[in-house]
Amino acid sequence: MGRLRYLTAGESHGPALTVIVEGMVAGLPVSAREIDRQLARRQQGYGRGGRMRIENDRVTVLAGVRGGETTGGPVCLQVANRDWPNWAPVMAPGEEAVLTEKQVTAPRPGHADLPGALKYGHQDIRNVLERASARETAARVAAGALAHRLLAELQVAVYSHVVAIGGVRNREGLPADWSAADWAAFAARVEGSPVRCAGKAAEAQMMQAIDRAKAGGDSLGGIIELITLGLPVGLGSHVHGDRRLDGRIAGSLMAIPGIKGVEIGLGFAATELPGSQVHDEIYYAASRGFYRETNRAGGIEGGMTNGEPVVVRVAMKPIPTLLKPLHTVDLTSRQPVKAAVERSDTCAVPAAAVVAEAVLALVLADAVLAVTGGDHLAQVVQRAGRLNRC
Repeated sequence: MGRLRYLTAGESHGPALTVIVEGMVAGLPVSAREIDRQLARRQQGYGRGGRMRIENDRVTVLAGVRGGETTGGPVCLQVANRDWPNWAPVMAPGEEAVLTEKQVTAPRPGHADLPGALKYGHQDIRNVLERASARETAARVAAGALAHRLLAELQVAVYSHVVAIGGVRNREGLPADWSAADWAAFAARVEGSPVRCAGKAAEAQMMQAIDRAKAGGDSLGGIIELITLGLPVGLGSHVHGDRRLDGRIAGSLMAIPGIKGVEIGLGFAATELPGSQVHDEIYYAASRGFYRETNRAGGIEGGMTNGEPVVVRVAMKPIPTLLKPLHTVDLTSRQPVKAAVERSDTCAVPAAAVVAEAVLALVLADAVLAVTGGDHLAQVVQRAGRLNRC
C-alpha cells in the first residue's frame, strides 16, 4: 500500500460524489477553479449523452485545505449531482424513499448489473448500477487534480490522446525529439479536438463512426495513449511484485469502468518481434547521462522508471447501455426480456482519457512521495531535485 490513498463515495443519482485523499503533503497550492477545469474536461467529448447537458460539475473543498494550500490532513472534495432533486424521492437514504419507482430488473450484458445483484442479494438492480456507474469517475478526476498539481511542481506532465475509436485509428506518430513547445502545441490540438485526437483526418472519421453507432442505437470503444514526461529514474522497485510501478499502473487503470486492457511501451506488439527489436540499447554522454535512442519499453524496466517518457495505452470497451438493447433475463421473473436502458453515451473514450490521466497522476504522485518522503511540498521538491535523471 502506498502513501497517497483516496476513497470515493456516492451514487450516480445521489446528492453528491465525495472523495477523501489521504497522504498529500502540506503546502500544495489548491484551487477549486483548477479542479473544476479538470472536471469540465471529463464532461466533454463527441458522443456524450444527455447527462452531460444536466451536470455542470463544480467542486466544494470540505477539508484539508486552508488559505489555498493543503494542510497535510486528509483532503475532502465533493461534487454535487445537479440531477439529485429529480431523484430525491427514489434515492433518499431514509424510509421515505419510494423504492417502487424506477426499479430495474433487466440486467445489461457487459455491466455490473447481474453479478452485483447476485453478490449483494438485491432484487432492484438500481442498488448496483447507481454505484457502478462511470459517474463515480468525477470524484477520481477531482482527486487526480491534486496529483496533477503535485507533479507539475516537479516539472512532470501527463498527456493523453485518443489513438482509436471503433476501429478508426490515428496513424500519426509522436516524434521522440519533441521540445517542450512541441508538446504544448500537441496538447492544445488534443484539447481542441471533440474526440481528443491530434490527427485531423482520423478525428473526422472517428466522429463519423460515432454518428453511425448513435443512429443504430449502438456504442463504441477505443484506445487511449498516456505519455508522462519528466519523471526521475527509479520510481517503483524490482524487489517485490506489489512495488513494481508497471503493475500498479496497470491495476489502477484497469479499475476504471470500461477499461479491458493496458499495455506499456510496445505491449502486445513485442510478442511478434525478436529481442533485438524490442529492448532499448543503452548509451551514455556526459551532457545527458545514460539515455536510449528508442523507448520500446515505455519508460519502465524491471518495475522502475528508466528516465524515458512513460508511455501507456488503455483499451476501453463499448458502453454496455445500448439504446437498441440486447437480450437478457429478468431478475425476478426469470423470463427473457430486453436489457434496461439508462441515459447513456454513444462513446465515452475522450472522457475516459481524462479519467485515465487523473488515475495515472495519482499513481505517479504516490510513487514520487514514496522515494522523496517529506511532509511539506518544499521538502519533496528539494529531495526530488537530487534524484537520478537520465
